[in-house]
Amino acid sequence: MGTLTRMRRRGITVLLGALITAILAVGVMAVPLPYVVLKPGPTVNTLGSDNGKQVIQVTKAETSTSAGQLRLTTVGVQPDVELVWAIRGWFSREQAVVPRELIYPPDRTEKQVEAQNQQEFASSQTSAETVALRELGYPVQVYVKKVTDGSPAVGKLAADDVLTSVDGTKVTGPQNLTDLIRAKPEGSTLTIGYVRDGKPGTVAIATRSAAADEPPRIGVEIAQKQPHPFTVKIDLDEIGGPSAGLMFTLGIIDKLKPADLTGGKIIAGTGTIDDAGKVGPIGGIPQKLVGAKEAGAQLFLVPAGNCAEALRNAVSGLPMAKVTTVDDALTALRTFTSGGTPKPCSAA
Repeated sequence: MGTLTRMRRRGITVLLGALITAILAVGVMAVPLPYVVLKPGPTVNTLGSDNGKQVIQVTKAETSTSAGQLRLTTVGVQPDVELVWAIRGWFSREQAVVPRELIYPPDRTEKQVEAQNQQEFASSQTSAETVALRELGYPVQVYVKKVTDGSPAVGKLAADDVLTSVDGTKVTGPQNLTDLIRAKPEGSTLTIGYVRDGKPGTVAIATRSAAADEPPRIGVEIAQKQPHPFTVKIDLDEIGGPSAGLMFTLGIIDKLKPADLTGGKIIAGTGTIDDAGKVGPIGGIPQKLVGAKEAGAQLFLVPAGNCAEALRNAVSGLPMAKVTTVDDALTALRTFTSGGTPKPCSAA
């Protein structure tokens, strides 16, 4: 009888130990970890609609209809990760588990990060419009907002003058103008081309520095404008960051050109865009490739800076084209839609 009692006690102890171990294991699995999981996010056709609204809205101009699609791609972020989700992510080819601080820096809240993403998203839209309008024949104009009192430009340039050249080199934007002026040492006399009230002219201005450690200037405050007879608005909710810039640029061009850039095909892609039309690298390329394939994409436009990573995470049946500029992207579309093979990604 005593032996049986001891066996029962031992059995209960084993069961309790197993139960406690299970409870502890469940607890560990549920403890939040300092990681986030990146997943394929939704893709959006920039030529179509989202939540009942056209993504790219153009007024006061005729727009064309495309048979295909130009899809921007996104990455979904799971911010609260328990061990069970981390394990799944580590063994998944479609997901990535990364330190939380890479997405949400410790000195910023999630709301602050989201606000920054929205700001970058708005900036990417502005650059996309700038580049698209230039491709459509509406160049950027740099004009004088104000002539600084006592500067070399006093009496030579005036507010609203459009600055067109420096020593014969065409001005293409504010940064370009600044670079041209700073390319020669202080005291150099530059020939500045301008347009005033529709009439072109030139004037010689000697540069001057405001202080010994400052670059040479001509003494004007500048801004840019891009006159065009229509308006463009991008209306897309719950998307943040700058990585949709390239696809917005292509979408605007496609909307306002009679020709169909898509050739009836589904083209996806990603990449930032700056005012000069350069395509910059982004994060989450493995997840974006998966999302694009799931959306039926037949070609993916990859920023040159992401090609090595894209090749390591290539998705079967989804060819990739390397793009460095918006002109590269347009060339890739023309080549692909005419039956050719666009310039592929390379590891270098």
